[in-house]
Amino acid sequence: MKLHELSPPKGARRSAKRVGRGLGSGNGKTAGRGSNGQKSRSGGNIRPGFEGGQMPLQRRLPKRGFTNIFKKQYAIINVRDLGRFDKGSVVDEAALAGAGLVARKRDGVKLLGHGAIDYPLVIRVNRCSKSAQASIEAAGGQVELV
Repeated sequence: MKLHELSPPKGARRSAKRVGRGLGSGNGKTAGRGSNGQKSRSGGNIRPGFEGGQMPLQRRLPKRGFTNIFKKQYAIINVRDLGRFDKGSVVDEAALAGAGLVARKRDGVKLLGHGAIDYPLVIRVNRCSKSAQASIEAAGGQVELV
């Protein structure tokens, strides 16, 4: 069997319903929309959440909390991710981006302590957990906060 011989199974594809093509078609005149009302008119659609004038659910429910617009979002790196760097190398945001560990620009990089490393590295990050710092320093490396 070749690629040009493939076809969908019988009954899998149907032609579109052609409405408004005369009374004999069974879908003529009002084209299956019924006689009157908002949904029968052109451009007659209702927005999502509209309940016919009744107070919508999203306005009936109480609102809680707030969103802090000044919140910082850090790219998260774990100690176990640092194994791909050479012994004694300097690991900063540019090096992490080059290694594919930081996908897009955030407010900085935060180092967390999941995993272990057994050789020294110099790490330059914006935030660091105490367990991550202890793990890096136990291996003979150092953590610099920028």
